[in-house]
Amino acid sequence: MSSQEKIGVTYRDAGVDIDAGNRAVELMKNSVQSTYRPEVMGDIGGFGGLFALNSAKYRQPVLVSGTDGVGTKLRLAFLLNNHDTIGQDAVAMCVNDILVQGAEPLFFLDYLAVGKLDAGQVAAIVAGVARACKESGCALIGGETAEMSGFYPVGEYDIAGFAVGVVEKSKIITGAAIAPGDVLIGLPSSGLHSNGFSLVRKICLDIKQADLKQFMAVLDKTLGEELLVPTKLYPQACLPLFDLFEIKGMVHITGGGFYDNIPRVLPDGCGVEIDVNKWPRQPIFDLLQDWGNVAWREMFRTFNMGIGMILVVPPEQAAQVQQNLADRNEPSYQIGQVTTGNREVVLKGGVFGA
Repeated sequence: MSSQEKIGVTYRDAGVDIDAGNRAVELMKNSVQSTYRPEVMGDIGGFGGLFALNSAKYRQPVLVSGTDGVGTKLRLAFLLNNHDTIGQDAVAMCVNDILVQGAEPLFFLDYLAVGKLDAGQVAAIVAGVARACKESGCALIGGETAEMSGFYPVGEYDIAGFAVGVVEKSKIITGAAIAPGDVLIGLPSSGLHSNGFSLVRKICLDIKQADLKQFMAVLDKTLGEELLVPTKLYPQACLPLFDLFEIKGMVHITGGGFYDNIPRVLPDGCGVEIDVNKWPRQPIFDLLQDWGNVAWREMFRTFNMGIGMILVVPPEQAAQVQQNLADRNEPSYQIGQVTTGNREVVLKGGVFGA
């Protein structure tokens, strides 16, 4: 055999299949294109995503960006071999964060790293990303799928997202105008969302050793289905409010729960008092507390406890804000008020004894 006929080692031999990557791109192409807004320029395959900002819509546009991942919730997706909802988690954790500053989500990019590229699996993940982008009104204009052989086990992956939105400079929601007497309106979560899953796995898999595929009447679904319910997207609910009402502050309840997230938006001299009886608590939270014998303060410090987004509004506008939400089939609850204080969060009612 001549030297020209010798077959040496290939990239595929090293664990990276370029052909599978190309198949994945073809499978996800329709999903991605379905998210495009009129401002998107170009198509899939460029080295960068192009987005022409509508300068006529804003006098002083301010871009707001955010990035996040899904965390250890991914471990449940691996165990259940269900990858349809994780993409929404990645989008929601980013767009909900930029929303709290009043920003309309414009576009989104994702980063997906896999141990071995399975075109069908990747397409399912990206389809979830695309559905969430479409619901949030933002375009999926770019991303990266990296096959990292020997770094992630076969079948496992990590995903991160990057969102960019825009807000008029004069309408940025900062929390600076929040004052004692303002009302806290809570928007319900869809479940656990994407935080606290290290504790969730500790309770469900290590302590309880629960069967994720077992149907549970209290949940009206299997435990695994409940744990993988995707994070709620809040742009549709909140964006219409910004031009109609004075939204003084917003809080996305993620890791750190009530105690760590709410103070981030409070100005000096303000605290909050929240009545935990003001909204229905979802069964999954009581189940986790019972199985893990978790202190209630720890529950409210770790999980969203059924409230995924909080709006801070003047008391005279609270009823109108809630009516606007109700007219659009968006449930909400008056859960508390701003008090005089030093950014402390006081929970009362029910498990807190008041």
